[in-house]
Amino acid sequence: MNWKEIQDNAREKLNPICKVCPVCNGVVCRGQMPGMGSPGTGASFINNYQALANYKLNLRTLHDVKEPEMSVEIFGQKLSLPVILGAVAGVKINFNSCITEEELVDNWLQGAQLSETIGMTGDGPDSAIYKIGLESSKKYPGLAIPIIKPRPQAEIIANIKEAEEAGAIAVGIDIDAAALIHKNIKGLSVEPKTLMELREIVASTTLPVILKGIMTPVDALIAAEAGASAIVVSNHGGRAMDHCAGTAEVLPEIASAVGDKMTVLIDGGIRTGLDVLKCLALGAHAVVIGRPPTIAAIGGGAEGIKVMLDNFKFDLRKTMILTGTKDVRYVNKNILYKG
Repeated sequence: MNWKEIQDNAREKLNPICKVCPVCNGVVCRGQMPGMGSPGTGASFINNYQALANYKLNLRTLHDVKEPEMSVEIFGQKLSLPVILGAVAGVKINFNSCITEEELVDNWLQGAQLSETIGMTGDGPDSAIYKIGLESSKKYPGLAIPIIKPRPQAEIIANIKEAEEAGAIAVGIDIDAAALIHKNIKGLSVEPKTLMELREIVASTTLPVILKGIMTPVDALIAAEAGASAIVVSNHGGRAMDHCAGTAEVLPEIASAVGDKMTVLIDGGIRTGLDVLKCLALGAHAVVIGRPPTIAAIGGGAEGIKVMLDNFKFDLRKTMILTGTKDVRYVNKNILYKG
């Protein structure tokens, strides 16, 4: 199995929802929600991709970096590369049931296991979606991070308790879904969260709490004040609101604002190991990816995800050598070209 075969399989299964474009930049699928596109003009999805593309790298080959260190520790787990599989769910709405929710989550976590990384599981209007993720989490201990929609407080805290019982290594709230309701989703109540509410959530568990959907230094500092262990710089893959800045554009200021107070993750437009290194240079500790593993899982199952992540590893290693980067934990921002 190779990446082209996986893409071809996924394209056939996802037709007409997703074209599995050679360049997944959000242009073809703009305005397509449900599905894998983004709302309105599609600018937020496109901006995510373009923001990373706008950063250039300095090629350096006169140095002693021959075998770069690509592993990193996140939430007490050693990962073979600084890439986490993001939370993807709602196959009936977004993927026209071309795969079952159970198959998707099992492929997700088994693929993470095969590649020595970790994966997030999702939530949705039907509470069964969250519980399917928890059941898979039990099969793959030490690998899963359940992500919960910003539901009312009591529901979030109850869901966190279930995550603890399922052996989750951390738990997250995708705050960027606070208004992510379209006409096809009913029965899901979501809302923004105050500092007091966030503190209550963090205090309810001993698990690290991740807040996903941080796009400003102000919100990052509020997350830190609430006691969150990590943030994900994210605009929900360009799906939360039209005309958002690209995540790579806002990452440096956010990373600078929180310093070493918490783990900083980022998603949005990350398609290669080269993109991963750019994000690390901009201040992230690791990245979260959603669309590439979705294509991989639908087109090739757990093995498809391993093939995709092997490609990320190959690309990351090559780019580290060609920029003189010895360790993913210490990436110098000077690898980025300043024109």
